[in-house]
Amino acid sequence: MAGGRCGPLLTALLAAWLIAATSEAGPEQAALPEEQSLVLPMSASNWTLVMEGEWMLKFYAPWCPSCQQTDSEWETFAKNGEILHINVGKVDVIQEPGLSGRFFVTTLPAFFHAKDGIFRRYRGPGIYEDLQNYILEKKWQLVEPLTGWKSPASLAMSGMAGLFSMSGKIWHLHNYFTVTLGIPAWCSYAIFVIATLIFGLLMGLVLVLISECFYMPFPRHLSEGSEQSRRSEEAHRAELLQDAEEEKDDSNEEENKDSLGDDEEEKEDLGDDDEAEEEEEEDSPTTGVDEEQSDTQDQGSPREAQEEVEPDEPKEDVPEQPRSTDTELAEDTLRQRKSQHADPGP
Repeated sequence: MAGGRCGPLLTALLAAWLIAATSEAGPEQAALPEEQSLVLPMSASNWTLVMEGEWMLKFYAPWCPSCQQTDSEWETFAKNGEILHINVGKVDVIQEPGLSGRFFVTTLPAFFHAKDGIFRRYRGPGIYEDLQNYILEKKWQLVEPLTGWKSPASLAMSGMAGLFSMSGKIWHLHNYFTVTLGIPAWCSYAIFVIATLIFGLLMGLVLVLISECFYMPFPRHLSEGSEQSRRSEEAHRAELLQDAEEEKDDSNEEENKDSLGDDEEEKEDLGDDDEAEEEEEEDSPTTGVDEEQSDTQDQGSPREAQEEVEPDEPKEDVPEQPRSTDTELAEDTLRQRKSQHADPGP
């Protein structure tokens, strides 16, 4: 009886153990295809692996239909990666917004080729045959590489990665407020605005504290001494300016006096010259007579020339004009001067 009762119990225990074993083996078998995937998920922690060797990267999003259509082709390309001597990876832009900013991904799906840290954008279709020919025929050599600030390893793209990661965190936080907590969207926006203002004020306070820490104030007695020296320098400069102005005024006055003296001397010289000329005119009366005679001779010369040029013309009787009183007076003065010159006094 006891043996008959133990038999069913043993069988029940064996059956339960088999059920538990099969239930544990089921999830492992279901996860087996995912473990066999040779596509390496890339993140912000391991993306530097692409700086060595040859890589092909795919940027995708779970909600993108075009990305879903190329999944099978990408898996096949990854299985032949060992034959092509290439590593294959993928980046989820929803989970890794920093990497999408580092590579500046604007369209999905996006493909990149990396060879020893030099990156190129692959713009062909995500079909296995095209990808294989791109690697075997080395068509990537005809594509211009991403150099300078466009390179994902540059400082500019590192800053872009930080901005994209921050925006991704803000977006997740906004979804948490609106979806999980049920807060209206405008309340979420108001929270972000207030947080931005507070963050800016805190950053300004930190900058002020840092400047105060690095700023070395002078002792009080040194500051007072510097103020006194500054004031003395200003007073000395003012005195120098006043002296310069006084010297300018003195020089201007002296110049004015000198100019006045020069004018007076010139006037005196001119007066002396006039007196000397008058005396000379009085002492030499004959000069005037000689000048008048020369004038009369000059006046008569053109008449004589005219007579010589026209000798054949008949002379007409020209009535004599009466002499004017002025001419008579002039002749009298000439006669008197001639007489004085001929008979000088004792």
